[in-house]
Amino acid sequence: MSRIYVFNQFGGPEEEELTERPVPQPAAGEILVEVRAAGVNPADAKLREGAFGREGELPRALGFEVSGIVTAVGPDVEEYAVGDEVLGSVAPGEGGFADHAVLRVGDTQPKPEDISFAVAATIPVAGTTAYDLTHDIELEAGQTLLILGAGGGVGHLVAGIGKVHQFSVIGIASESKRELVESSGATFVASGDGAAAAVREIAPEGVDLVIDLVGGQPLRDVTPLAKSPELVISAADDATVTELGGRGRVHNPESLEKITSVVGYEVVTPLISAEYPLEQARDALAAVESGHTLGKVVIVP
Repeated sequence: MSRIYVFNQFGGPEEEELTERPVPQPAAGEILVEVRAAGVNPADAKLREGAFGREGELPRALGFEVSGIVTAVGPDVEEYAVGDEVLGSVAPGEGGFADHAVLRVGDTQPKPEDISFAVAATIPVAGTTAYDLTHDIELEAGQTLLILGAGGGVGHLVAGIGKVHQFSVIGIASESKRELVESSGATFVASGDGAAAAVREIAPEGVDLVIDLVGGQPLRDVTPLAKSPELVISAADDATVTELGGRGRVHNPESLEKITSVVGYEVVTPLISAEYPLEQARDALAAVESGHTLGKVVIVP
């Protein structure tokens, strides 16, 4: 048997449960991994709440990204073998908060030897999101990048990538995340009603790219800071950013391979603020759902 964390009905955390199932078997084009770490994301709570739709069978597994060791391969899979260390996104309908998870070969990469399983588990979702957002619009060294939500797992990586490319980075986050934002090389601006005015003082001519990881009214407040509305990209609120003239995240099919190499060479390093055992998956998800965590939270079965 194999443990897996699920929700039984769409709604709040009271619907979550750690349960058991037979060890799954990979189909064609899939591999089975023994999970060593799983990244926790705001999208997990959104899935449970029904934000991505309420179709499909229940209970539904949680957890989109994992790292682990291959224990079985599906028919005709030649890219990986039992014993390989990998990272990737779980297959549709699968979950990463588990002892075992099924991954599709096309959504998997070898784990770099020099990074931990915990760090590797943050790459498939947070890492690829950061890569996509920072490579959609090409900036030149010295141009200004504004990050709304700079203290979270994605925001920290976006700031790190910006520093590597020698952008002038401004990070908006809560006061409690000031040290983290400044450690990434960004200029810190406290979130709240005065954030837009504070950014305007730093960049009076406007900013060259806004990356939004918050959405809602804060996104509305900072959009006028961009030199043009199409220079605003959101990974948090497609409806609002489109209304304002910007756009949502566009996925680059090469992003997993690219960001894995970047992290593997320690060009940028994801920050992990907490690790929880699988038995405390509810606490891990609640921490991320609160919006107050620094960097990334991972579950370690």
